[in-house]
Amino acid sequence: MAAINRPSTSTLFDVVFGVVVMGTVGALIGTFLGSASIPVTSGVGVLLGAVVGFLGGRRFLASILVGTVLGGALAWMIAGVEKISFGAGAGAAMGGFLGVQISMLLDVRAARRAALVAEGEDAGAAHSAVTKS
Repeated sequence: MAAINRPSTSTLFDVVFGVVVMGTVGALIGTFLGSASIPVTSGVGVLLGAVVGFLGGRRFLASILVGTVLGGALAWMIAGVEKISFGAGAGAAMGGFLGVQISMLLDVRAARRAALVAEGEDAGAAHSAVTKS
């Protein structure tokens, strides 16, 4: 029988974080569709959050959380308490979109830096080979 590796504490945190954030967003979406759909949308959010958390989408989930809080706060200041859920839902969508874009840009930046470092190492190796001859 093969040994099963236990998930790390970091992975468990990411899964729980994903469940909480996406479950909350699912519940907010359910309020738009009607109270009867809240369990379904929350359930879908919980499942998606668990998968995203398991795959390591901590930055993505954090951007959704920030968008939810800021969207709800902005709606509260502009339209009042009754529109907080609408603002939070819209903020979560915008936070998710911006999170994906920012994550992509950070990955491109890291790849460029890695390429520059590798290029610098290659140039240094070529220079040392020339000076040894």
